[in-house]
Amino acid sequence: MNWTRDFGLTMRMLLTSFLLLIVYLIFLGILYALNVPFGFLLLVAAGMAFLQFFFSDKLVLWSTGTRIVAEDEYPELHRMIERLATRAGLPKPKVGVMPSPVPNAFATGRSPRNAVVAVTDSIMRILTPEELEAVLAHEMAHVKNRDMLTLTMASFISMLAFLIMRNWFFMGLFGGGGGSGRDNNAGALIVIYIVSILVWVVSTLLTRALSRYREFAADRGSADLTGNPRALISALKKISGRMDYVPAEKKREVEGANAFFIIPALSGNTLMELFSTHPPLEKRVAALEDLERQRRGY
Repeated sequence: MNWTRDFGLTMRMLLTSFLLLIVYLIFLGILYALNVPFGFLLLVAAGMAFLQFFFSDKLVLWSTGTRIVAEDEYPELHRMIERLATRAGLPKPKVGVMPSPVPNAFATGRSPRNAVVAVTDSIMRILTPEELEAVLAHEMAHVKNRDMLTLTMASFISMLAFLIMRNWFFMGLFGGGGGSGRDNNAGALIVIYIVSILVWVVSTLLTRALSRYREFAADRGSADLTGNPRALISALKKISGRMDYVPAEKKREVEGANAFFIIPALSGNTLMELFSTHPPLEKRVAALEDLERQRRGY
């Protein structure tokens, strides 16, 4: 198997983590300066980090209704994933099936040893075996690159800022120090709200940039594992085209897992490419076509 380690992805994961750590420390420092109890901040941060690290994969499975399936239920799916895991030099992940008319696939788990590779039941009906293998290889590349945990942990600071944005009024319960009046307390709440918005925007941009690059890296990984970039191109086009026929309410049911999917399920217009979790389909196809030309030597 011709696997090329993606140093660009590794450096981006390290840089994103470093920048988010700086944003996180600044965020906590501002909140502490505004008399939000530091012990409370640490408790919330530690609790959310613990839950994300140990239960993020279970949360994804639960929120999508994905069920871990045995080999006798989906023997060909298991065999395909086992072959890809062997080629990638990885332990075989758990296999999940998600009942949904949205054709898609995803991988989750904090390490290769507890990874899950899952597909929707509809994707198995619309793709050929070669196309399905290419999609599964894309997900296996996420496991190989270990980018699932990085993305999950990187989203932590944006989640914290978003929670404060949505529930910023609860900060009034803590009050201000040194006998500050109601006006000072209201002013502090406004500052906290504005800072939370800024932190959410910055952290979201950083995680989205990482998410988009990791999709390119997983596409390249799929080509390395299968030696067939054309199969992934065909699968991506077929999945994307099928999305137009899926009812909007069905796509809304799974939108929360879009960052994990091979193609996002969007029920309406996107805000802008800057906030997208995935690069445009045209750019992914162009990159895969370039890979195919390189493999053929022209």
